[in-house]
Amino acid sequence: MTATPMDRPLSGYQPLTDLAQAFIAPALSPGGYAVDATVGNGHDSLFLARSIGPEGHLFGFDVQASAIDLTFRRLRQVELDAGVSLFHEGHERLAERLAGEYGGRIQAIMFNLGYLPGGDKGVTTRSETTLAALQACEALLMPGGRLTILAYTGHPGGEREAETVELWLNGLDPAQWLWHGIRPESMHRPPRLHCCERTPGRPGLE
Repeated sequence: MTATPMDRPLSGYQPLTDLAQAFIAPALSPGGYAVDATVGNGHDSLFLARSIGPEGHLFGFDVQASAIDLTFRRLRQVELDAGVSLFHEGHERLAERLAGEYGGRIQAIMFNLGYLPGGDKGVTTRSETTLAALQACEALLMPGGRLTILAYTGHPGGEREAETVELWLNGLDPAQWLWHGIRPESMHRPPRLHCCERTPGRPGLE
């Protein structure tokens, strides 16, 4: 990985959601802590919960009650609901909920920015709250921890939010962070996947 923005065009069909999980997977281990910052339909939550196992703990955030309910049901169906805390709150509450006890201890954090598929398209993530959540990640990720940000741009405010994400990424200390971006080719207003890692051996910020 290199500290340069959006430098990896994607050819062929490879779901960005699959690529995000594949990038995150090496950072996860049983008993670890993980965050789904936008639980949506629960697919990333299920992946994270399976990876850290019942001895780990998953924290999930979403502003829509339907997303929280669906995700909890998905996890309960496979008996992975015990080590889970789902918050019916926006991801801007990450620092408030986790930074004290879990600062520098989170193995992985995943974001899917936009609206809930199949839900109210008028309810979307926003630049201001997303930036606050990303800033919280700087204190939460452990050395070697990984972060993915999948930014969909086809909704009002989506392009601005994606630009906010890239500005935040460009401001990271390259001595502490590595990241790269992936985008589909030949697609109007394509989604953008950013994959970030806190470099091993450097502690989380206090």
